Amino acid sequence: MSAAAKPILFLLRAGFSNAKQEPGGAYCPECATIAGLLYYYPEMAAALDVRLVDAPRPRPEVVALVGEENQSCPVLVLPVGDRPAGLPEFNGRAFVSGPEKIEDFLAERYGTARSH
Repeated sequence: MSAAAKPILFLLRAGFSNAKQEPGGAYCPECATIAGLLYYYPEMAAALDVRLVDAPRPRPEVVALVGEENQSCPVLVLPVGDRPAGLPEFNGRAFVSGPEKIEDFLAERYGTARSH
């Protein structure tokens, strides 16, 4: 693993259109949870490559790294060669999907507090 390589965290950009056509658009509450965690721990946020992506599928940047079937956000994609046991992989890259699993992984990796 390259010293410069950072895990990539994909979050959905807020304000996207939704089926209900809410004024001002919508946001993903799961992505907002992870964004809030990054606010509490800016040193952890600096250790990640955080990328905001548009909500409509397909999400090409996410699909390229974890495959079409794994493009739900939030998703944390680890650098090539960083392959902790028990994580799913796509083309040799491990990834963590969903807010609870991402929170647990980040707490373990960066020593942050856990959700109460």
